[in-house]
Amino acid sequence: MTLGGWIVMLLSVGGATALLVWCLYKVLTTPGSEEHLHGQVDIHTPDMDAE
Repeated sequence: MTLGGWIVMLLSVGGATALLVWCLYKVLTTPGSEEHLHGQVDIHTPDMDAE
């Protein structure tokens, strides 16, 4: 593989890994996120008003 190919591959893999780590960090460290969990029963859609 050429040097350019290695650079593109390392940037791609590094960027995807960094995004994964950042997302996991945000999900696991956001305070109070447990109180905002909703199930399907809690979802109110506009067609429910017609009934």
